[in-house]
Amino acid sequence: MLESLLYPKSIAIIGASRTPGKVGYSVLENLIKGNYQGTIVPVNPNASEILGIKCYPRPKDAGVKIDLSIIEVPNTAVKSAIEESYEAGATSVCVITAGFKEVGPEGAKMENEIRDFCKARKIRLLGPNCLGLINTENNMNASFAKQMPKPGHISVISQSGALCTAILDWSIGRGIGLAKLVSIGNKADLCEVDILQALGEDEQTKVIACYLESITKGEDFIKVAEQVASVKPVVVLKVGTTQAGSRAASSHTGSLAGEDIAYGAAFRRAGVIRADTFESLFDYASALAMQPLPKGNRVAIITNAGGPGIMAADAVENLGLEVKPLQNSISMALKQKLPPAASVANPIDVLGDADPERYATALNAALEDDTIDSVIVILTPQAMTKPAETARAIISNLKGNKPVLAAFMGGADVMPAREELVSANLPDYPSPERAVSALKAMCDYSAWRRRPPRVVLRFPVNKRRIERIIRRHQREKRTFINEVDAKEILRAYDFNVPPGGLARTDEEAVTIADRIGYPIAMKIVSPDIVHKSDIGGVRLGLSNPAQVRDAFDLMLLRVSRRMPNAKILGVYVEKMARQGREVILG
Repeated sequence: MLESLLYPKSIAIIGASRTPGKVGYSVLENLIKGNYQGTIVPVNPNASEILGIKCYPRPKDAGVKIDLSIIEVPNTAVKSAIEESYEAGATSVCVITAGFKEVGPEGAKMENEIRDFCKARKIRLLGPNCLGLINTENNMNASFAKQMPKPGHISVISQSGALCTAILDWSIGRGIGLAKLVSIGNKADLCEVDILQALGEDEQTKVIACYLESITKGEDFIKVAEQVASVKPVVVLKVGTTQAGSRAASSHTGSLAGEDIAYGAAFRRAGVIRADTFESLFDYASALAMQPLPKGNRVAIITNAGGPGIMAADAVENLGLEVKPLQNSISMALKQKLPPAASVANPIDVLGDADPERYATALNAALEDDTIDSVIVILTPQAMTKPAETARAIISNLKGNKPVLAAFMGGADVMPAREELVSANLPDYPSPERAVSALKAMCDYSAWRRRPPRVVLRFPVNKRRIERIIRRHQREKRTFINEVDAKEILRAYDFNVPPGGLARTDEEAVTIADRIGYPIAMKIVSPDIVHKSDIGGVRLGLSNPAQVRDAFDLMLLRVSRRMPNAKILGVYVEKMARQGREVILG
């Protein structure tokens, strides 16, 4: 649970400063202003007190056991600060200081040293090069961010300290509370997996939002994320997965099944909700934190203007949700209560002069309809519209059994109403499309939660055979696996592989072809050649020994001319596969 990190009873600030604007000053000021109830121990050998709190030369001089040390000293002094923290009993340290692996080899060496020191003494290390952390449950702002959010149920894991400040500004500006905010920085020890697991067990946290530039332990992350997602939503904005950010792809086909596709597939399997933008990360998180999950994909739209209703309906269908008419009995009853010009189809158009009561009537009808799973309420500020009163009418008629999302469109005229909606845990969005997108995330997550238990098929694998091939490639520092070894690995996993063999002469090629049968495919095998077809290293559909012999000789000739320095291991002779569906795995 990382108790001493998230719920410390005592905090030392090593590098506490008397100078406003310095990180060591800001962290101390934030703890005091936030009304943190634990013991605060500023550490500065050159100060007797800061902000009215007595300072000490070393943490242990305070005479209390330290749970957590926040460290902001020069990078060369960080290890000594951790040693002093350990002497004072600290079991967690948060290193805000930068200048480690992100600046080069010397910094990486120092980072490894502090990581190893902490590991040997069972100290959990957050950072280095991070903003710090915030826990609104115990009023702890142990960061140098200048703002403290109100308590809420969304917790945030961020690899970017700068983005944390934007998140805090968003949270305060929207009036949406946070539970925890953890900046993981360089992840020398604690990474997204550790924090995710801890927040999964945290009762205050209802939704976890993650901003990640890299995932340190991919398999562990997916495993933990699936466990956590089974009880609370996990929303991830994963960046740095475009071709521009991943230039190490070694083949065109490999890039087709690239990192971003792999992350997307793994996230879907684990029930992780994928966000594509900063705004969608919190659009989704706020909806999931505020409203119940929908039981299906059927959406009712209520609007006081035709255009926005059409926008919402288009977005609903484009995202794979459904806009269906209300039940006949409910639509007929609604028709009796609305003006003749109003539409009781779906979208329900309550007209531009709609008062709060008319909105409430339409909302009640949609919530009572068993064929509707969720509702989106749209308002445009027309001359007769009363946004704040309408917001209160909507809030007072919520049933709590279906999600309701709002899209109060506009600026100054609707701002007070939007604030009232959010204060009542009703998420509001500036456009119908964003409301629908958030609802789609809720529907997908709800469907994942309702899925039947996944059955994992297990089969015997020749691990020793695979490890032998991989170790050989590592020893020879190869960057990709050749055709022959790739087929061996597939056979070790019990895949059906077309029969074939490696030929070093044209006679061997003919012998293999005669044995396995025609038609034949032939491919050059070389650790130096990735794109075989580009240099004439592939021949297909060979139907007799003469064609095989000629293809072998011509292939070697072409390859040697185009890549004279390539090491040629031979030619792989393989039976042509039957026509079927092609799948690229990478």
